[in-house]
Amino acid sequence: MSSVDFHPELARSARFIPRRLVTPWTLPVFQRLTRLQGRRLPKGVEVLTLTNGVGVRLYRPSGADGRGPGLLWIHGGGYVIGTAAQDDRLCRRFADELGATVASVEYRLAPQHPYPAGLEDCYSALKWLAKLPAVDPARLAIGGASAGGGLAAALALLARDRGEVPVAAQLLVYPMLDDRAVGRELDHAGHRLWTHTSNQFGWSAYLGNADPAVAVPARREDLAGLPPAWIGVGTLDLFHDEDLEYAERLKAAGVPCQVEVVSGAFHGFDQIVAKAEVSRAFVDSQCAWLRDAFTANDRVCT
Repeated sequence: MSSVDFHPELARSARFIPRRLVTPWTLPVFQRLTRLQGRRLPKGVEVLTLTNGVGVRLYRPSGADGRGPGLLWIHGGGYVIGTAAQDDRLCRRFADELGATVASVEYRLAPQHPYPAGLEDCYSALKWLAKLPAVDPARLAIGGASAGGGLAAALALLARDRGEVPVAAQLLVYPMLDDRAVGRELDHAGHRLWTHTSNQFGWSAYLGNADPAVAVPARREDLAGLPPAWIGVGTLDLFHDEDLEYAERLKAAGVPCQVEVVSGAFHGFDQIVAKAEVSRAFVDSQCAWLRDAFTANDRVCT
């Protein structure tokens, strides 16, 4: 453990965080726990079900007047676990700080519902959000963390290809983008929560019989015409190399991309050690970037 160069604010917590949570054997337990999470409804959160059965948690900005920006948020969990409720606090913050209407989608999970079920759920929620009277469709962003970041990247591609809903920005927080073995050290001692073995299992469950060339964002050849992106990741995250590679490909395709790399940070550090200064700065960067993206599109529209 001492040989791993964790960020000073994260080193103590890293000692107690497991390297891997999800396996084929632990998955049923975590999925049951997922269903239990969110039974208590915090103040200011609306739980809705769309006409096609997709669940959404809605967070309205305080004191908003007229149309404002919208953000579709997608939770993480390796495509196989997780719930929209796990990000209540973060989504509430996005709504209040950005004056945005935020919708967190309860998409279907693999392996029970492989690709494209979860992605189509996200697309349905995006179309619904864009039509809300409180949302300016010209200032609509998508975002997510981990597998949610991977789904956000895939959703940006899907929205571009279908041409029905314009997306102004994509916020990709340590996104899970590539099913292939990508990275200098796939079994680094500093990895936490999500290892290469977990990654193989998660992608296999999600893809099912799908064509990876279509379903996996990092395998898509044409990235032109996508909305501006923010990509953040720690140096001790399994996804570090694939995320930076995707960022460079976006830039090469003419897509503006801000990259935030946190030295010595492991996967999910900002959620696990949320009060640390490095975690707060990481989320502050996301809020500042989204605010600029919404303001830029507001200027274009007016």
